[in-house]
Amino acid sequence: MVLRRRPAARFLAAAAVVFFGVLGSPPPAATANPGPGRADLPSAAAASIPPAGANDWSCRPTARHPRPVILVHGTGMDMRSWGTLSPALQREGYCVFALDYGGSAGVWGRGDIRASARELAGFVDVVRARTGAAQVDVVGHSQGGTMTRQYLRFEGGADPADPSRNKIRSLVMLGPTTHGTTFGGLQTFVDAFTSLRLTDEPTNEWLADLGFGVATYQQMIGSRFLSDLNAGRETMPGVDYRVIASRSDTVVTPPEGSFLVPAPGSSVLNQWIQDSCPAANVSHVGLLDDPRSIFLVRRALDPGLPGAVPC
Repeated sequence: MVLRRRPAARFLAAAAVVFFGVLGSPPPAATANPGPGRADLPSAAAASIPPAGANDWSCRPTARHPRPVILVHGTGMDMRSWGTLSPALQREGYCVFALDYGGSAGVWGRGDIRASARELAGFVDVVRARTGAAQVDVVGHSQGGTMTRQYLRFEGGADPADPSRNKIRSLVMLGPTTHGTTFGGLQTFVDAFTSLRLTDEPTNEWLADLGFGVATYQQMIGSRFLSDLNAGRETMPGVDYRVIASRSDTVVTPPEGSFLVPAPGSSVLNQWIQDSCPAANVSHVGLLDDPRSIFLVRRALDPGLPGAVPC
């Protein structure tokens, strides 16, 4: 389908660059081997160098930490966004893995979330095969949490008829876009232009060319993608869910939209960082490396972890 651009679209294209910056700057190209299980995407960016502690394919889980941990980045970011959490988990004895996904126009995490969930499915299967683990735990930031839920529900990550066959045991999400976001005003901006009929299909090439990416539109409040994902149930039986959000998040807006509504048979804990540290001012991207959120992730993966949130 060929879409005709109108003059106003040039203004939107320039503005898109500004708005896209809130999700994470496009990464510089890297040449590292992405490791087993990577899909070759013709429009993808160059594979990133894994963060310290991740993608040691000789690692084998221990009795203390029997499940590998897979780190799933957010929109417009890449696996290097886990530069704080990955080595912290590796030092504690976890087998840690990370991937890039959703490559589009040279940037990760912008492609259709449904296709990205299939990429994650392949990566999970490789991690399980290489480590011998029946299940994995996942930590997802922003879209990474939402995309993992798509994998659980529609791409074989969970088996509602027999939860013992689930491929994920625990899903820890940092500021996920569970119920959608206005992206701090971006949605109003985009809706204003699409209402002028600048394009008949805002989720196709037009928005992607402007720098938004299909995934950004899919995470907006009221999107068809989120309606399908959340219809009937938001959680799967046999999976332990933990949502860690910040009241000072200005990307997932409103931030309480991150929280899950539990369905029967699943375990859900929704928590604000400010529940433990009322004065905390943690941004959306700050969730990736703030000591308070890092501790809460570690506690979610290991409920027996001693100590208190470092306020």
